[in-house]
Amino acid sequence: MSKEYVFTPQGVCAREIKFEIEDGKIYNLRFLGGCNGNLKAIGKLVEGKDAKEIASILKGNECGNRGTSCADQLAMAIEQAVQ
Repeated sequence: MSKEYVFTPQGVCAREIKFEIEDGKIYNLRFLGGCNGNLKAIGKLVEGKDAKEIASILKGNECGNRGTSCADQLAMAIEQAVQ
């Protein structure tokens, strides 16, 4: 059974991140706001992939000089969800 998670990112253009985790895998990733095409692409790339592995890959990715990015915020959201 999957569970939906909703995360409010900080320091990025996206205003909300939603995704589901089922059996440790990510499904139905959606961002509200942000760079629409790039964030849709991330959703396609992570679909059905191991959540912990995705968090490890994306953690620390930066956008400009923000110190974070939508991908980094997704990693934080996943880490919170799998705890």
